[in-house]
Parts: sequence; structure tokens; C-alpha cells
Amino acid sequence: MENDFHRSVSSRATRRNQNQQTRDTGGLLYSGKLSQEYTMRITWKRGFIRLILTGGIIWMLLILTVLFFHIWSCQSSVAFFAALCNKDSKVYGMLNTMGLVTPPHRCPIPVANDPNIIVIPKKRTPEKLVQRLSYITEDKIPKNGSPSFPPFVGNGSQSSPLFGGHQTWQQREESFKIKQTMQVHCGFMRGGGEDMDPKDIEYVKRCKFVVATGIFDAYDTPLQPSNISKRSESLFCFLMVVDEVSLEFIKTNVSVREDTDGGQWVGIWRLILLKNQPYDEPRRNGKVPKILTHRLFPQAQYSIWIDGKMELIVDPLLLLERYLWRGKHTFAIAQHKHHRNIYEEADSNKRRKRYARPLIDLQMKIYRYEGLEPWSPRKGTLSDVPEGAIIIREHTALSNLFSCLWYNEVHLFTPRDQLSFGYVVYRLGGLFKFFMFPNCEYNSIFVWHPHTREHSSKVEWAKSIKELKKHPELIERRGGLGLWTKYPGDLDLVVLPPVARTSKAGR
Repeated sequence: MENDFHRSVSSRATRRNQNQQTRDTGGLLYSGKLSQEYTMRITWKRGFIRLILTGGIIWMLLILTVLFFHIWSCQSSVAFFAALCNKDSKVYGMLNTMGLVTPPHRCPIPVANDPNIIVIPKKRTPEKLVQRLSYITEDKIPKNGSPSFPPFVGNGSQSSPLFGGHQTWQQREESFKIKQTMQVHCGFMRGGGEDMDPKDIEYVKRCKFVVATGIFDAYDTPLQPSNISKRSESLFCFLMVVDEVSLEFIKTNVSVREDTDGGQWVGIWRLILLKNQPYDEPRRNGKVPKILTHRLFPQAQYSIWIDGKMELIVDPLLLLERYLWRGKHTFAIAQHKHHRNIYEEADSNKRRKRYARPLIDLQMKIYRYEGLEPWSPRKGTLSDVPEGAIIIREHTALSNLFSCLWYNEVHLFTPRDQLSFGYVVYRLGGLFKFFMFPNCEYNSIFVWHPHTREHSSKVEWAKSIKELKKHPELIERRGGLGLWTKYPGDLDLVVLPPVARTSKAGR
């Protein structure tokens, strides 16, 4: 019995050991299986992450490749690749804003193939913001406390009308508040000068489409446009505005013919003589037909202004279609090649002695006091500084108002119109929409010719206000009223923004 009992106990112990070994072996197998699955899971995760990263890198490389190709095509001299560049795209605008695009000096203009297929809009652009625009034509002679030149200037403007008027600071401020009915200063004050011959007044009444240019103080010789279609020859009036000095210079050096009505012609250009120039600074005189084209030719519906030193080489009808009608614009002007920031342009003007340095600084201080910030991409415009040698316009009320306000700044301050363009855009608070086209297209519209001589005026060399007061003969007598009228604000505390000189010479 005892032996049976011991065998039974031994048998149970043996089975227990076997079961334990079985469990231990199963546990090891199970543990190994878990370890293998965990390793596989980690491997898959790592592989998936690597796949995502690799795909992302490849995708980014593709994007960078496309961007670099876009940049290269926009700067390529090969016509096929240049044609692939879409300069109106948001991508190009972003790259240009970031300074990643260095546009070529000239590039193809995406104009239509044939002027004869251009469809001229039957209806004008509707007037939405300004319904009626009229102009102040009687200059109020200043009394005590009103804006006038200081006595040391001695120009006699206190007793005679100015072409641009004696606009007060309050009138200037009110002119920037857009209303449906507006009356503003816009040059051509009665008795202020810039008188047109009656035969020319009658001629320009027929002009609905105008290409205009100007020569003042005999600084240029007439340049005949090329590539002009027969349709444009019959549709457009080609008008060359000249002063008396330039007319005599042209007659001496170029063949001038006279028609049966007494009109004078040089090639395709009808000469429009303006007598009694309003300013003693030729550059300021030249701004009148350039900016106030709608006032000089009031019947015109569309106009293209081109500076006298430029030979137009693109059909004007193609220009209207490209820059106005295609994008439903009413005002088009080119982007400046070097500068976007007005304060940079002012610095460049001072370096190149384009006008008296202290007076340029004074104009910039007024603009800074009135809130004009340096240009940045946040402004929503390509630039605050245009190339003003070519201006393409539909003469709507709002477009005409902008031109008046722009001219008023040129009349009040320095004649450097590039300094005031962006300021007027800023003061209108984004209500004035315009098309600023690439500078390389601008350079493809014309062939540039040098002036007959280098322009220089005495005021350009003045280095301080003190010097100007000591030598009043340096000061313009009838332009720049705002530079010598007490400003209703403390400009002594104004600090002009620092500028980065982005070009050696600027322009």
C-alpha cells in the first residue's frame, strides 16, 4: 500500500513537472511570437514614415523645379520659352515680390496679332464712385493767412493767378474724400497760362482716341512712330504738344508742313502749340499735357501718353486692347525698374540731383506725417513707384479725378511725379484701381533716344533751405507753393524711414 501511495505521489509530481515544462515552453513560444509581430509592426511604421518623407521630398523638388523653370522661362531670350511665362499669374507676382525674379530689360508684349481684329467696346466703363466731376477755374488770390509764396521769393504770385491755383491745405484734404459729385483744382485757372490756339482747339474737338507726346524747351526732336496700322492712323489723333521755343527749334531742324486750316504737321504728328507757359521750370511745364491729358483734350475717350524722347513702336490700338480692355482696366502704367518704395525713389532723386535735396525731404516728411508707409507686399500693389513715361487711360470720372489729384501734388511740391503717384493711390484708400504692367513690357513699347542736351536747373544744386533763402533766385517762381507755405502740422518730429539702395544709380 505504501509503495502504491509513493508511486501515486511520484506520478503526480512527474505530471506537474511536465505540465510546468509545457507551460514554460508555450510561454517562450508565445513570447517569441509577440516579439516577432512587434518587430514587424515597427518595421512597417518606419517604412511608411520613410515613404511619406520620400514622397514629400520628391513633391517639393518637383515644385521647386517648376518654380525655377518658371523663373528661367520669364528671363529667357528664347521666344518659345519666354512665351510660356505668364507674367499676370499670382505665382509670378509672388516671386517678383520676393525678389526671386530678375526680369529682362525687354520681353514680348502679349498683344493681339492684328489691330484689324480688335473689337472696340461699344460702351464706356460705368461710373460708380464719381458720377460728376467739375473743376475750379477761378483762382482766389491769397489774402493774409492764405497760402502764398513767402516775400523773399518775390514772384508776384500774390497778385496774379497760378495755373494750378492757390490750393489751401484744407481744400487739398477735402479733394481726397471721394463723393459722387466733386469739384477740385485741376490746373487751367483762368489767366494762369497754357493757352491753345483757336484752330488747334477746333481740331482736337474731333479726337476721341489720342496718342499724345510733348517737347518743351527744345530738349527733344520729333520721333515718328512705327508699326502703325492704317486703322489706327484713321482712328487716333497723334498730337505733339510744344512750347514756342520748341516750335522754333523744330522748324529749324525738321520739315514742317501746314494744312489748309493752318495746322502744322511733322510727319504723323499734329503740332499743338501752348503759349504762355505757366512755370519757369520746363520739366514742370511738361507735366501739364502728360498728367492733364483729359483737360487739354476734353473730348478724348482714350489716351496714350508717351514722353518726347521715346519712339513708339507698337500699334496704339493693340496697346489699348492689351492694357485696358482685356483686363477691364481704366488706367495702366508700368512698374519702375529699380524701386517700389517712394522713399527709395526720393533718395535716388537726391543722389542724381533731380531737384533740391531739402525740398525733396520736405515733401517726403509731409507724406510720412500723413501716414504713408514704405512699400511692402501687404499693400496689395506691385509698387508705389511707376515709370511715368507711358500712361494709358480711359477718361472716366475716377481716372480723371486721379489725374487731377496727381497733378495737384506736382504743382504744390516738386515736379518729380514719380514721388507723388503712390501717395495719391494711398490717399484714395484703394478705391482707385489701376494696372501696373511689367517693366520689361514697358521697354518693348518704345525705342529710347537721348535728349538734345542734358537738362539742369539752378534749384537742383541747393543743399539746404538756408541756402535757398539766401539765394532766392534759385527758387521756382510759380511752382512748388506747398514747399513754401506753412504746413498745419509739426514736421520737426518726423523721421523719414531708412532706405536700402537697391541700385547703383537708380532713376
